[in-house]
Amino acid sequence: MTGFVLRAAITAIGLWIATRWVPGVRIDSPTTLLLAAVLLGVVNAIVRPILFILTLPLTLITLGLFLLVLNAAMVALVAWILPGFHLSGFRSALLTWIIVWITGWIGNSLIGHRGIERYARR
Repeated sequence: MTGFVLRAAITAIGLWIATRWVPGVRIDSPTTLLLAAVLLGVVNAIVRPILFILTLPLTLITLGLFLLVLNAAMVALVAWILPGFHLSGFRSALLTWIIVWITGWIGNSLIGHRGIERYARR
């Protein structure tokens, strides 16, 4: 559970950075920011694998470039579901996903794949 909360916090930091750097991305309140981070984690865990399987032929034909569209669509889906999270278009969704991916990559490299629990056992 601690690992999920920590990864949601890292995603929230990425979303916050995206609201500062990407034009067309707006989140109305800190509560919406945290809900968007949690919802993005849930969507990536449930919806994304299903869509990945369904679009696998298109992903193979485009040599994996369609995954960029799929990941941007997950961010757009969260913005569509959650009131208070606004995107102006595909470009802002794509840039938001890239920023969230980079912050998640940096955060996961710092905490490891098992989360903060690996430091508690030392």
